[in-house]
Amino acid sequence: MPKKIQCGVIGAGWWATFAHIPSLQEHPDVELVAIQNDNPTEAANIAAAFGIPRSYRRVDDLLAKERIDAVIVSSSANLHFHDAYAALDNGRHVLIEKPMTMTAAEAEDLACLAKKRDLQLLVSCPWHYTAHAGEAKRLVRKRELGDIRMLSILMTNPINDLLRGTNTRPTHGQPYMHPRRGTYSDPKVAGAGQIYTQVCHAAAYLTFLTGARPMEVFARFHNDGAVLDIYDTVNLRMDDGSIASIASTGATSLERRDFEVRVFGTKGILFLDLWRGKMEFVPLQGEPRSYPQLLQEEIYPHKAPARNLIESILDPQANLAPAEIGVAAMEVIEGACRSAQRGENILVSSLMERRR
Repeated sequence: MPKKIQCGVIGAGWWATFAHIPSLQEHPDVELVAIQNDNPTEAANIAAAFGIPRSYRRVDDLLAKERIDAVIVSSSANLHFHDAYAALDNGRHVLIEKPMTMTAAEAEDLACLAKKRDLQLLVSCPWHYTAHAGEAKRLVRKRELGDIRMLSILMTNPINDLLRGTNTRPTHGQPYMHPRRGTYSDPKVAGAGQIYTQVCHAAAYLTFLTGARPMEVFARFHNDGAVLDIYDTVNLRMDDGSIASIASTGATSLERRDFEVRVFGTKGILFLDLWRGKMEFVPLQGEPRSYPQLLQEEIYPHKAPARNLIESILDPQANLAPAEIGVAAMEVIEGACRSAQRGENILVSSLMERRR
């Protein structure tokens, strides 16, 4: 019988207990042997609740004492770079939560280290694993839309309380635990608000679909009295010559989420409504093509990133959210933050100055 892939989870908190830990434990080729949480009581309780053999307070102890093949980094954003770098440097494959890091340069450093060590590095992007995502990517990459000229994204998700720090109640699923206070509202921990927490999804999806990377970024934020940004608009020029816009906010109804993607090509237009599981391709000549609506459980496959980590270890070609996509998303995010602060257009090339 083949040896199972030994895994650990760094930063075992609300999302890890909701998505990653159950996903690993359901996988027939995986043995989840250890978790890390910097609160020893929380760590021990989570391990006991999920039947995980060992728990650790320090990341370095887990990496030193466990003979594991891979880890999921699900710590707060400010710890992503340190935790992922330590794991890669110790020869472990890594799935890292979004946002990938705090800066584009840090994300590039991780991508380079993974490539140097011949390790898999994935960014946790559940939207990449739907049937519509795969078909949309195929249509774009096979040029059925022709040359891509413009992309437009509207993304809303009711996380206003998390961004303001007024409530830590998650808005997705039934959690085992809540995120810690400040995880999404303290700039030293979260980086920024909506731009880091949600626009990272939209920015990653752009590059996932087209393969294009951002070259220029212009953004405006509105904090609406909060410490961090609540409303964001971002305009981009991509390296394939296309232009793109992203509008996003966490201040929306608890009963409504939007993730609408429009891709305009010289031969047709692609319409995706991700939260409602709808997709339509409208050629400039010919009949529109509507795709079967996704079932509710297919719309946001939150367990898919952890499964894809294992698939990518077994077959590197299976990686649907490689490090390069995370780097591109961080270029959008950091570029947008600089643009909003300075009130000017930002060249992505200026972000890659090493600051470590």
